[in-house]
Amino acid sequence: MDVKVVDYQDSWTEEYNLEKNSLQLRLQEQLIRCFHIGSTSIKGLRAKPVIDLLLIVKDLEYLDRLSQQMKIDGYEVMGEFGIRGRRYFRKGGAERTHHIHAFKFDNITEIVRHIAFRDYLQENKERRQQYSALKSHLASQYPYDIKRYIDGKNALIKDIEREALIWYWLDR
Repeated sequence: MDVKVVDYQDSWTEEYNLEKNSLQLRLQEQLIRCFHIGSTSIKGLRAKPVIDLLLIVKDLEYLDRLSQQMKIDGYEVMGEFGIRGRRYFRKGGAERTHHIHAFKFDNITEIVRHIAFRDYLQENKERRQQYSALKSHLASQYPYDIKRYIDGKNALIKDIEREALIWYWLDR
């Protein structure tokens, strides 16, 4: 996958809503909440144009049973993909368009981690600009190496994540 980071696009909210509506029809009563997360959810942040959705569901096994339908809908079924208790799906192949991160409702740690990170960057202009600049730099340095791009962001993400969780629980 090529690494292409672009300026924030207002259309990302609409793209999120379209996919959310499709997933709500598919999951019906199994879906508790859906959130737009990741860089495309943060106004003013440069991002790879991939829409990340966080699904909070009643039953992960229900999602497992939908794997074939998710494939028909264009998603790769990735299982936990490095995060215990997650179901991860990717859409769009090499020109990825969407990621789904699904957690059972009681996986509070992972759910809050994602939401706190998003909300903190929406509120903290300095950190948002720092993260945006790093993403742009890494994308220009590693335009054909997604692994090095991701690895290059890791330390800053962990720092921001720690701050975000403190802010989420204590400082809001």
